[in-house]
Amino acid sequence: MPETIVYLHGFGSGPGSKKALFFAEQARRLGLEIAVPDLAEGDFERLTVTRQLAVVERLVAGRRVSLIGSSLGGYLAALYAARHKQVHKAVLLAPAFGFARHWPERLGPDRIDEWRRNGWMGVYHYGQQRTLPLGFQLLEDGLRYEDFPEAHQPILLIHGTRDEVVTPDWSRQYASARPNVELELVDSDHELANVLDWMWNRIRTFLEIGEGTA
Repeated sequence: MPETIVYLHGFGSGPGSKKALFFAEQARRLGLEIAVPDLAEGDFERLTVTRQLAVVERLVAGRRVSLIGSSLGGYLAALYAARHKQVHKAVLLAPAFGFARHWPERLGPDRIDEWRRNGWMGVYHYGQQRTLPLGFQLLEDGLRYEDFPEAHQPILLIHGTRDEVVTPDWSRQYASARPNVELELVDSDHELANVLDWMWNRIRTFLEIGEGTA
């Protein structure tokens, strides 16, 4: 069993997300702990991919680790695994591959130009349930990273077929080219809220962290 299990939350979320709390509680029932860091470290405005990876680096501190990541957190988990051999396994939930590259598609060129000119843009933060400023450095920094990280560890990838936030086609593309990736397409949306119990049992089996039913 890995020494450390870390859950990486999604964009505009935090340690209090529904999935983070659910998985942490299920792990506690098995006498285990899942670490759930605040990837923004309380400074959402200056958020970057690089800063988030640094949060994971400080938490892991060279230890053997398994990662569970949701949406942007799934992309970060893949990026981190591709750069750190001490990652044992990774679970990617609706991972936002190519995170920065798809912002122009969602916002359009006019809003991207306005964001660049102003230096920041108001973005709704689901964890804090309010709109917060977000600096343009997120996009600039994110474009430095590859869309599909070449992580060679065993990967479990779960994606909802009704996801309208992150298309499951990206996960299909990622898994089809990589024999180390197990792809599970489920009848769900981006939140995967209706398959939490099934996901936990599938994740637990994949990470070998318990027997039977929680």
